[in-house]
Amino acid sequence: ELGWPESVPYLDRPPSPLEFYREWVSPNKPCIIRNAINHWPALKKWTSAYLREVVGPKVVSVAVTPNGYADAVFQDRFVMPEEHQMPFMDFLDIVEKKVTSPNVFYVQKQCSNLTEEFPELVCDVQPDIPWMSEALGKPSISHIFSKYFAWSFKTITPVHKDHYENLYCVISGEKYFLLHPPSDRPFIPYELYQPATYHVSEDGSFEIVDEKTAEKVPWIPLDPLNPDLELYPEYAQAKPLQCTVKAGEMLYLPSLWFHHVQQSHGCIAVNYWYDMEYDIKYSYYQLLDCLSKTVKML
Repeated sequence: ELGWPESVPYLDRPPSPLEFYREWVSPNKPCIIRNAINHWPALKKWTSAYLREVVGPKVVSVAVTPNGYADAVFQDRFVMPEEHQMPFMDFLDIVEKKVTSPNVFYVQKQCSNLTEEFPELVCDVQPDIPWMSEALGKPSISHIFSKYFAWSFKTITPVHKDHYENLYCVISGEKYFLLHPPSDRPFIPYELYQPATYHVSEDGSFEIVDEKTAEKVPWIPLDPLNPDLELYPEYAQAKPLQCTVKAGEMLYLPSLWFHHVQQSHGCIAVNYWYDMEYDIKYSYYQLLDCLSKTVKML
C-alpha cells in the first residue's frame, strides 16, 4: 500500500546518478544491480590461493562464536563475539576445512577493515562507487563504516537496521537477505538486553561474560525464519522480502530497512556505506517508532 515492491527488483546495469537517486534513494527502495562490479580485479583474483599468498601470515582480527550468531540475543543477553588475533592463513585453514573446529570463525569488522587490516587488497576494488557518490553528493564514509571485507561461513546476522545507505557487493559465494521496510516497525519487537561477550574458557568451551558497566541494548529478539507468533503475534502482519545476492551482484540496501543475513560457505563481500540524510524519511520513521513504543505501553 505504501509502494513497497513484492520482490526486490533487478537492474541490468548501473544507473545514472540522477536515475538512482530519483528511483531508489529518494523513495527508499532496495534493488539488486548487475554488471556494476564486473571490472573489479577482485572477482577473479580473490581465490583462497591468492589471499593466502598476499595476506598469508599477517595477523588479523577474527570474530569467534560457538553458534554462528554474533551481536545477537542469546540467553536473555545481547551477546557479542570474542575477537581473536590470528594469522590469516590459519583462518583460511578453517574456511577450507583443513582444520576442524566446533566454533564459527569469521572476518567481519565494521571499522573499514579492508583499508585498515587488508591494504594489500584495496587495489582490487574501487575506492568508492562513483555514481552513488555523485547521486548522494558525498563519498563513502572514510575510516568508519565505509568499506569492509567480510569472509564468513555458517554465520547468521540477526534482524537489525542501519542508519546508512549501503551498497553490498558480493565478490564470491552468495548472500541471502530477508528484508523489512521501515513501515514494518510496528510489527517488529524490541526489548532491552544486558550486553555481554563470548569468552573461551580454559577447557575450550564458551562462557558469556556480562559487560556490567555498559547500558542495556535495545535489540530485536525475533527470528524471522522461525517467528514465535504466540509471543509476537503482531509479526504476522509484517511483509518481508527475500532475495539472494550472487557473486558479481550488488544490493542497494536503503537506510532504516531491517535485514537478516545468511551466506553460503566462504562468502566474501565488500560494503560501501554512505551516511544517510536525516530528512523527512527519518522523521517519519521516528514518529512510527515512538507510536510503536507508546502502543506497547498501553
